[in-house]
Amino acid sequence: MKIAAIQMAVGQDKMENVMRAGRYLEQAAAQGADLAVLPEMFCCPYQTELFPVYAEREGQETWKMLAGYAKTHGIYLVAGSMPELGGDNRVYNTSYVFDRRGRQIGKHRKVHLFDIDVEGGQYFKESDTLWAGEGMTLFETEFGTMGLCICFDIRFPELFGQMAAGGARMVFVPAAFNMTTGPAHWELLFRARALDYQMYVMGCAPMRDETASYHSWGHSILTDPWGRVVCQLDEKEGILTAQIDWELLERVRREIPLGRYEKRING
Repeated sequence: MKIAAIQMAVGQDKMENVMRAGRYLEQAAAQGADLAVLPEMFCCPYQTELFPVYAEREGQETWKMLAGYAKTHGIYLVAGSMPELGGDNRVYNTSYVFDRRGRQIGKHRKVHLFDIDVEGGQYFKESDTLWAGEGMTLFETEFGTMGLCICFDIRFPELFGQMAAGGARMVFVPAAFNMTTGPAHWELLFRARALDYQMYVMGCAPMRDETASYHSWGHSILTDPWGRVVCQLDEKEGILTAQIDWELLERVRREIPLGRYEKRING
């Protein structure tokens, strides 16, 4: 299984952002990717007051374009995240997943909203305009069961425990850590979740734009079941590609059988 994380620039023009994603997905497919991931809020600036402005309902224009990219290139697409206007007229931070035929096979609404106030660092409050989703998200591929969560969700091990119990071999995390939390916690969290649950974990971030109001840490990353960093970008725009070694996953789970003890703890 070959995967690709698209660390792209995100500007004010929604359709230009979506088309930029399409150009990168074409490149990823040409490089042999089976599955590609886009960043959190890949189609709009990461600003709370703008999320309702850019929000679309499921099945509208951006959704259709994403489904079309997956079908055209014959890839699985974890479509980062975007503001979704729900049937309840609330706005959610939502990630859609499409299969190789462009059919939606997964959907995750960010469960843990990014509300922080770090003294001398970052202040951000997603709950000013967003509502939280509920529960964990899994989707099926010919490579096995995959998990999906969004950014701040990675700080909650119990969510990963639920995905692991559901059979997840890998979890994808569209994310946009900032210049306070990124240097401190980004790599640590991805290594920890991969080690804790003996799985691959991939994070996909937007590139850093110093002219934007929110500065992304970037550093899209892949960690393996042994808790190692397989590969990682810097802050610039680019594509992170990797070949997944499922034999490594099976060997780690066999040699250190944590699942056996999880069953004892959970009855």
